[in-house]
Amino acid sequence: MEGILPLYKPKGMTSHDCVFRLRKILRMKKIGHTGTLDPDVTGVLPICLGRATKVAEYITDAGKSYEGEVTIGFSTTTEDASGEVVEQKDVNAPITREQILAVLRNLTGEITQTPPMFSAVKINGKRLYEYARQGIEVERPSRQVHIYSIELLDDRANFTGKNITFRFRVACSKGTYIRTLAVMIGRELGYPAHMSELVRIKSAALTLEDCLTFEEIEDRVEKGNFTEVLRPMEAALSHLPKFQISGKVAEKVKNGAVLTIPDHLLDTKGPIAIETLDGFVLAIYEHHPRKPGLMKPVKVLRNDI
Repeated sequence: MEGILPLYKPKGMTSHDCVFRLRKILRMKKIGHTGTLDPDVTGVLPICLGRATKVAEYITDAGKSYEGEVTIGFSTTTEDASGEVVEQKDVNAPITREQILAVLRNLTGEITQTPPMFSAVKINGKRLYEYARQGIEVERPSRQVHIYSIELLDDRANFTGKNITFRFRVACSKGTYIRTLAVMIGRELGYPAHMSELVRIKSAALTLEDCLTFEEIEDRVEKGNFTEVLRPMEAALSHLPKFQISGKVAEKVKNGAVLTIPDHLLDTKGPIAIETLDGFVLAIYEHHPRKPGLMKPVKVLRNDI
């Protein structure tokens, strides 16, 4: 059994919890998730089965989309609704729609974020949340992330009340913390804030509409039609630039040969999917670090075609 399973992650489970449960349901060990989703976050969690675990990192590296809710008026230790309140400031004047839209425009593009203390980022071999649980605050390196778009999902002209809540939709790069983005939105408006709700609606090419719940998976396993819902490995690689090859070159690729980069890919950066004329990806290549104009294999995914 191999392929990509688009799982709907329920609230209250870690990504690791999801893998553990699926191993029991499917009775197989070779299962991997495609990046950590916080327990409070629901939505799209692509799961790689069998040989497809080789491409998990490419889903992790792909862009993501979320729908979230930000609450203005108080911040928390975890930057989401599960944490303890650390700062509170009542919203003492109406916030206009145009003020919020201006902030969202200002946070679109490349921005700098510092990972929250309650996160899975490793510092000196230890995850930040482990330090946080011991009450230890450590210096965290900032990172550049890209916000492709942010849309306000609320049609009010004015927002009033001591705490203000509104929904938004964001498309972003790998490594973006939406919790931290919610805090940044509040800071730009002059108030403490946190992310009060979040659902991932897209990961690489997989959307909420593609996803199955654990109950639906169990039902399909019982009925014997589970494999029908698995996506091929190519679903994890659809965002990568492609190079189609013929049968003779395919044999070289299977043996890890260095290839000439075609003209249309000379200016690309990052991984390149090498695929057959009928759309099967045989390998992932990258620009050769020492030989301009050539590319070398990173992973051979198939040698049985």
